[in-house]
Amino acid sequence: MSTYSVGQVAAIAKVTVRTLHHYDKIGLLSPGGRTPAGYRRYEDADLDRLQQILFYRELGFSLEEIADILDDDSVSPTEHLRRQHQLITTRIGQLQEMAAAVEQAMEARRMGIQLTPEEKFEVFGAEYQESWETEAEERWGHTDAWKQSQQRTGQYGKADWQRIQADMESLNSRLVEGFRSGAAADSAEAMELAEAHRRHICDNFYDCTYEIHRGIAGIYVCDPRFTATYEKLATGLAQWLHDAMIANADAHQA
Repeated sequence: MSTYSVGQVAAIAKVTVRTLHHYDKIGLLSPGGRTPAGYRRYEDADLDRLQQILFYRELGFSLEEIADILDDDSVSPTEHLRRQHQLITTRIGQLQEMAAAVEQAMEARRMGIQLTPEEKFEVFGAEYQESWETEAEERWGHTDAWKQSQQRTGQYGKADWQRIQADMESLNSRLVEGFRSGAAADSAEAMELAEAHRRHICDNFYDCTYEIHRGIAGIYVCDPRFTATYEKLATGLAQWLHDAMIANADAHQA
């Protein structure tokens, strides 16, 4: 019959000699024999028990609980295997749930909007589409502005997005009022609103330079989806806002 020294067992099981000494001290795993000089010698049955100990330990059982389980003579080796199979199956399910939660958190962090689909619907309205987030990353994911926006919005919760949305709705109301007042797009009033639009981006997302703001203005008249957003508020508003943003950028870059 093969026997093993404490050092050999430690190497086989990938535990420390100190751990084996502790298990022996508390009676959880005592070696089956000793040398004439008193050194521990472990037998195959001891390694089987150690394997069981490490299995239950991995699943979070305390050493006291493990001792109770392994020393229960009413439980057969076959029943131990059934129990372990059930524990493993349960643990796999828990780990899968944890992995799914981590993946969801990673995706939310990547998108920069840490809201559930239901919360996005509630905050941004029925017309909101998650595909817009993917498209935005494809178009601007390489830019510093995008990275800054992701870093900032990654910290936002539902209340933050509700505040931002409310601020945007208030600004849109002011834009409609300014447009319907008949103010020219290059008037002081219109440029003040355009500046408020730029500041809203700066305050909540990224440092929106006047050059970047020019680019956004172009999207408002070139991309039908963005154009429609403002045309729903007031016919002609998209072009007026575009012109006001360009005039404001010109005035600040002159």
